[in-house]
Amino acid sequence: MFEEYLWAFVIGGALCLIAQIIMDLTKLVSGEILVIYVVAGVVLSALGIYEYLVDLGGCGATVPLTGFGYTLVKGTMTAVDERGLIGVFTGGLTAAAGGIGSAVVFGYIFSLIGRAKTKY
Repeated sequence: MFEEYLWAFVIGGALCLIAQIIMDLTKLVSGEILVIYVVAGVVLSALGIYEYLVDLGGCGATVPLTGFGYTLVKGTMTAVDERGLIGVFTGGLTAAAGGIGSAVVFGYIFSLIGRAKTKY
């Protein structure tokens, strides 16, 4: 079990390290890096490479933003196999619906609890 935690930490940490290096060496803002990471997850998943990271790192690979791209691709591929062409349009959102729904619900709850402040 320790080995699973170790690999999750290494894979997740490496993904965060890469993002931090990109932020330090370029003028990209966090939103642009977010898009790059999601697209990278999609491309690596479509090529069959990201599956190896998920098998090795578990949640260390599925929780970061690249994992969201992986979930979209995996859901789309499953839906296409089950429903045909309509799966291209429904599969990714169906697969990610739990995470998206949770983010919306908990974001709303915490917006009621906390107080928003403008950053300058």
